[in-house]
Amino acid sequence: MWLREIAPTDHLREWFSHDVKKWKSFKKKYKEELKENKLSLDKIRDLQKEHKTITLVFSAKDEQHNNAIVLGEVLHIL
Repeated sequence: MWLREIAPTDHLREWFSHDVKKWKSFKKKYKEELKENKLSLDKIRDLQKEHKTITLVFSAKDEQHNNAIVLGEVLHIL
């Protein structure tokens, strides 16, 4: 299932532009976006309850500095 609405906004993604120097700020801003996007988080929470395991599939050159890492952190605390 692809949930486009859970991804960072185009504005945030373009601002970050995979610049590791912006990583801490990107994480903070993306987490703020996710908090504001309650419906999408509720949808993921429901999927977690139903299936127990959710696999995040992503494509990024930098495996340590990307939105999937942040989303995984947020999902871990749900």
